[in-house]
Amino acid sequence: MRIACLLAVLGAAFAAPHVAAAFEVENRAMFAAPQPAQSTLSILSTTDLEAFAPVIEAFQAEHPNVSVDYTIANTAQVMQAITQERQQFDLAISSAMDLQTKLANDGFAQRYSSPATAAQPDWAKWGDAVFAFTQEPATLVISEAAFEGLEVPRTRDELITLLRSHPERFKDKIGTYDVRISGLGYLFATQESRASESYWRLTEIMGQLGTRLYCCSGQMIDDVANGKLAMAYNVLGSYAATSALSESGIRVVEFDDYVSVMLRTAAIPSAAQNPERAAEFIDFLVTLDGRPELAATSGLRPINEAALAENTAWRPVRLGPGLLVFLDHLKRESFLRNWVGSILQE
Repeated sequence: MRIACLLAVLGAAFAAPHVAAAFEVENRAMFAAPQPAQSTLSILSTTDLEAFAPVIEAFQAEHPNVSVDYTIANTAQVMQAITQERQQFDLAISSAMDLQTKLANDGFAQRYSSPATAAQPDWAKWGDAVFAFTQEPATLVISEAAFEGLEVPRTRDELITLLRSHPERFKDKIGTYDVRISGLGYLFATQESRASESYWRLTEIMGQLGTRLYCCSGQMIDDVANGKLAMAYNVLGSYAATSALSESGIRVVEFDDYVSVMLRTAAIPSAAQNPERAAEFIDFLVTLDGRPELAATSGLRPINEAALAENTAWRPVRLGPGLLVFLDHLKRESFLRNWVGSILQE
């Protein structure tokens, strides 16, 4: 899902001090200001370039004197860059709500309030420091060819039954997050373990079938599309839906028993050099629901209380100190030990 090409001249950009450190950069793009630049907004994000480029360009249409330096890293690397290396990014955007909450709780995020953020639901912001702007479900992505002749499971119990009934079809053909390295994967896994007794049964059967582990949704989706996988579990729905439109032979399934819904969030790091521009970008993001064409183009689903009320299976992971529970060192070690024992059968 990551694209290799950059969107503008990079020369001086790659000389910037905040990319010369230890955290690992997956991709980077400079979006030149449409008009003579007056300032540059530097963003560190986990969101794929394909999804976020339309958002940046729409922001620049309203703020034509702002250049945007957009750096992509995984969730753990974003946390490392902001909290350990104190990199001077103006905005941190992440799909790992728990890590963003910890970032703010530990004093690495600035407080901000505006009419736009005040209009957000209480569950979609925390401490006037972390602001949600999308609601994105965890989904099952399947290969239609691999499921030929089989009934597509609608619940986790049905998925467990299917895997037990057809082990030869799904052996070494299942993908999911490696929660040891994926912050989003860890968030989905811990929340699901609290929501359902079937989580550990499903994890164990997936382990018995040699499930492949991935860092990112995009790689899993690609491997379903190219036939390496029959299914990918807990894939981020925004990326899956976009891929389903362009890739033939894949299908996105939202379970009927429950669907974990991640809130993609933004925060202004305490070391930000341009917090005023970051605040303008946050106001733009939290009003994404008023830009349906942009939401459709990017594939990012904006915060929408009405949609959550209509879909009773959706269970949003709410922002707040409860997200810090599984970040406790001992709890994390215990969870990962149980997870490794189930998924790797070690």
